[in-house]
Amino acid sequence: MIIKEGIIASPGIAVAKAIVYEKIIVDIRKGHAPDAQLEIEKLQSALKASAIQLMSIKDKAVAELGQEEGAIFEAHAMVLEDPEFTEGIETEITENGYFAEYATELITNRFYDIFDAMDDPYFRARAADIKDVGTRVINNILGVSQADLSKLKDDAIIIADDLTPSDTAQMDKDKVAGFATNIGSRTSHTAIMARSLEIPAVLGLCDITKTVKNGDLVVVDGIDGSVAINPDEKELKSYLEKQQKYNDYLEELSALKDQEAVTLDGHKVELVGNIGEPGDVTGVIKNGGQGVGLYRTEFLYMNSETMPGEEKQFAAYRSVLEAFPNGPVIIRTLDIGGDKKLPYLPLEEELNPFLGLRAVRLCFREVEMFKVQLRAILRASVYGNAHIMFPMISSVTEVRQAKNILKECMDELSQANIAYDKDVKVGVMIEIPSAAMTADIIAKEVDFFSIGTNDLCQYTLAVDRMNQDVSYLYDPFNPAILRLIKQVTAATNGQPQFFAGMCGEMAGDPLAAMLLLGLGLYEFSMSALSIPRIKKLIRSIRFEDAKKMADTALNLESGEAVQEYIKDTLEKLKITI
Repeated sequence: MIIKEGIIASPGIAVAKAIVYEKIIVDIRKGHAPDAQLEIEKLQSALKASAIQLMSIKDKAVAELGQEEGAIFEAHAMVLEDPEFTEGIETEITENGYFAEYATELITNRFYDIFDAMDDPYFRARAADIKDVGTRVINNILGVSQADLSKLKDDAIIIADDLTPSDTAQMDKDKVAGFATNIGSRTSHTAIMARSLEIPAVLGLCDITKTVKNGDLVVVDGIDGSVAINPDEKELKSYLEKQQKYNDYLEELSALKDQEAVTLDGHKVELVGNIGEPGDVTGVIKNGGQGVGLYRTEFLYMNSETMPGEEKQFAAYRSVLEAFPNGPVIIRTLDIGGDKKLPYLPLEEELNPFLGLRAVRLCFREVEMFKVQLRAILRASVYGNAHIMFPMISSVTEVRQAKNILKECMDELSQANIAYDKDVKVGVMIEIPSAAMTADIIAKEVDFFSIGTNDLCQYTLAVDRMNQDVSYLYDPFNPAILRLIKQVTAATNGQPQFFAGMCGEMAGDPLAAMLLLGLGLYEFSMSALSIPRIKKLIRSIRFEDAKKMADTALNLESGEAVQEYIKDTLEKLKITI
């Protein structure tokens, strides 16, 4: 038996014969075309064909998987309608005389590089979507049809260099038992689609396509992040037992969907979901989430050719609020700048954009843009339990400035006799150390905190997590981070109705969740698929034990020591993560 280690993209155990999925490598002519007009016509025809294909894939994804997955292909279709994309290709053809397929490759790579350079893994993963769309257009220009995964005769493990969202959406979900790829990340749409399909998947295996042959018996272990090739009878029996144990665990999680997240000694917390688009609420509801802890509104802006108006934003916010009439919906105001840019909002290049004009700082400069969003949120607030959250807050002065602009919007709506929730809750993201250290001061001005651990770690530890040379220093279990979190949660004590939550990746980490519970976190916001597992863990522990664990962890010397301590303690308490 050969074992390859990779990245867990979707949990579970799959056992089946392998199909090595190899795509046709197209020949992209890089010279100058003899007839530019003919190339333009080829491009236009390919764009129309691509749009039709994407709508067909979208309809299939919605029917089989839900609105959240269908939204992926709506976003793909919007790329085809983006003048920056299409006109960019046309310009390469008309001005430089390139063949249509080469012009498309150039512009696709340009867009890809922009997204791939972003720090946020959620946005960086969208680079693969740009590549998927560009590849589709090129295939249509050249009349190339790739292999079809929608019509498989037997159960199979798909082995590939990579799988695009289109590949994944078109798979025969009744026949594809799992898949393994050379490249990919947990935040890629390929991984997201695998989790939606509930297909075990391991990515980032480097050379799995060279190791596996068609017909090999393969085990995809999405629990340990490995792939076993041609196990013997004894080894196979062990994997099948592991598979059955995992399936039993899933049944346990399913039974908890409508149960509260409450500890053995009666301490209740709130589990909610992170979303980027209205379609994402389906997954949160399906997995028992009580609301939305982070609505990343920048997708409204990034998926639009022009600045989205008040009506468009109002409709989007309203749809999410109506999906959770009782649960909170925390809407984060525009978080653009740094690694996220808008083509219709030019910003000057900055030497250090992550410490520059971004998020609420940009909104203070572009006040009218900010007010359009705030009015849209306020108008939607009558349709549910809306919370407004300001990102990138560094001081109480900024909180007051943001609240003053919000008050102006309220006054404008009142004068126009437009209804809104006059008691809408206002909070801030705690992602800058200065905000964490002055949380007690800021708490007097707001109704809630939501800790953004991704940036809080980056700023506190002075580490760029995308820089491979120093990424090992990025550690949310570092005692410095834990002490800042404790300082934030402590600032909420004694204040009625005030709560501290977390919307960073740490909230969905099983080891971290036990620690955060003890540190006094009330609201845990995470990807929808993490909710059932975290709920089960919280229902398995006493709050008093979690507090003791947190008190000890605060005084340990390193993140590694903290993690080992948590694992040992949970083992002693007989709690399985």
